[in-house]
Amino acid sequence: MIKHSLLVLVTGLLLGMVMPGQADDSLLPEIPAAQARFSETQGCVEPTADMRRNHMKYILHQRDETMHRGIRTKQYSLVECINCHVSDTPDAARVSSEEHFCSSCHSYAAVNIDCFQCHADRPVKTSATQAMPAVAESGSASIPVLAIEETTHE
Repeated sequence: MIKHSLLVLVTGLLLGMVMPGQADDSLLPEIPAAQARFSETQGCVEPTADMRRNHMKYILHQRDETMHRGIRTKQYSLVECINCHVSDTPDAARVSSEEHFCSSCHSYAAVNIDCFQCHADRPVKTSATQAMPAVAESGSASIPVLAIEETTHE
């Protein structure tokens, strides 16, 4: 009798987690749709399941490549992730909101993210007046070369 009651209780709990009553009652986070694609042939830089499981490994590897070796690529760039996955509208959610792409899952998983203490939580806007760094090719990686304008003081 105790085993049967326990089985009924566990089954009820599992069904409650898997089959919420309404969409608003879902226990899973609502992940905003991507705003862009990585390329014409693929949406994200890796398959969705792989990105959900390993994105932090990619970001940390990219950070090490960038900071220690000076190698910058778009594939695992945090800036490119934000440019693809976060809306650039003026009223778009900030990282402090659970509606922000990154916060939607990190809040659900109770994971603190500190990327945005330094990095922008919205897409980086560029304009014709804002010069982008030139990029020099070095092997298979791109290394940015910042152009420094000379000014004369009279």
